[in-house]
Order: sequence, then C-alpha cells, then structure tokens
Amino acid sequence: MRLLPRLQLFEFLDQPWLPALLRRGEVDYLRVVLDRVRPYDSVAPQLAELLRMSGTDRVVDLCSGAGGPWRTLLPVLRKMHPDAEVVLTDLHPTPVPELPAGAQYRDTPVDVTRVPEELTGLRTLFEALHHFPPKQARALLADAATRGVPIAAFELTQRSLPYVLLQLLLIVPLVWGFTPLIRPRSGWRLLLTYLVPIIPLLILWDGVVSSLRTYAPEDLEELTEGLDTDGYRWHNGVHRAQGMTITYLIGLPRRRP
Repeated sequence: MRLLPRLQLFEFLDQPWLPALLRRGEVDYLRVVLDRVRPYDSVAPQLAELLRMSGTDRVVDLCSGAGGPWRTLLPVLRKMHPDAEVVLTDLHPTPVPELPAGAQYRDTPVDVTRVPEELTGLRTLFEALHHFPPKQARALLADAATRGVPIAAFELTQRSLPYVLLQLLLIVPLVWGFTPLIRPRSGWRLLLTYLVPIIPLLILWDGVVSSLRTYAPEDLEELTEGLDTDGYRWHNGVHRAQGMTITYLIGLPRRRP
C-alpha cells in the first residue's frame, strides 16, 4: 500500500496549554474505546513469549498516559504468563483508578530516553512511538539497546490514504456513539460533544495527525539501523487480528549462555 509522507505535525494532547477539561474529554474517550474494543488483547501471546525469552516477569510501560490498554490486556497476559506484572510510567504521571491486579503506576516522571536503572523488565510503548520525531525516537530505542534490555512498540494507526479517509468519515460519529458509555456522566461532556462539538473535532485532528506521524516498517528499519551492536537484534512487522492492523517493533538482546 502506498504510504503518505510522514509529517511531524502537532497533536493537541501533546500541548501543555490544552485546557484540563478538553484533555480529560479526549483521554476519557480514548480510554473507553480501548476498554471496549480491546485492540491490543491480540498481542498478549507475543508479549508472553517476549517475557519468557527475556527471563523476566515485569513489563515497564512507557508513555502510559491514562493507562493505555492494560486494564484489559494485563488480565489476558496473566492467563498466559501468570506472574506478569506491569509498571506504568509517564513523563507527566496521571493517577489511574481501577488498575487490574499486577499493575501499578509510578508517580515520579520517567524520561523514555533515560529510563531509570531500577526499572528493569520488558519495555513497551502503545500508540506512543509516533509522538517522537526521528531523533528522539532513535534515542529511546538506543537507550534500550545500549543497556541490553528488551523493548516492544505497537502502533494501531496507519500512514495510508485509505486509513486517513476512514478516520475523516468515522471518528466524529464514533465519538458521538462512545460518549454515552463514559462514566461518570457529566453535563460539560455532553455540551462539548454534541452541542458545541469541540471534543470530537480535537479527537479527529489528533487521530489524523497520529496516522500521519506513524512509523511504517521501512521507517523502523531506518530508526534501528546501527543499533544492533553487541548482539542486540531488531525485528519489525505487521500483526493482523479482528480486522485491525498493528505495526510492531521489537528489540531483544541476545541471550547469554
């Protein structure tokens, strides 16, 4: 499929000046979609295998935001790897209610290019790698390779014209459809979703921009070129399940005898 040019445009959720109410409106929608659609449950076998190959039970999730997919993903993962646990981290930590058993949120900031040494385990990123321009993305990947720790990044968005056109057609109706499922219900959310549709338009913009910033497999090859020293190896590909396409990048140290 022919790719669109990669554009490092801005997303509203990345902006510190975005009003808290609008930020919450967008984050709550994304949380409900992840909880209901559960797109990343399908990568649980892949994560279980990575934990086994890495000899660890701990996942260190980077750029976790409001918890990412872990509310549904971790229970599925623990059926395959019963001792699995996840530490959620972010540069700007956000308290997350109702985390599943085995999950905790680190309350101090974590820079993805310099992850604290005590945070050992399989590093993961979900819908996060595209937020970083190539220089920063390479730096966070280099940090994992230099330290010899495993890392796995997953992206649901695609940088193709059909995908972007589908977003333009469907995102606003989807926001209208999922909003009644968000709890607790609030008047401001209904106002800013249906009467003055600021939240749907913010989500539409950020969704399209996320697609235009997404790294395709060939981009991932360039990002990891030269980072396979000292036995560290990289692998990228596409995982398809339930009509969804997930691009992934995995970095693994060679196991010592």
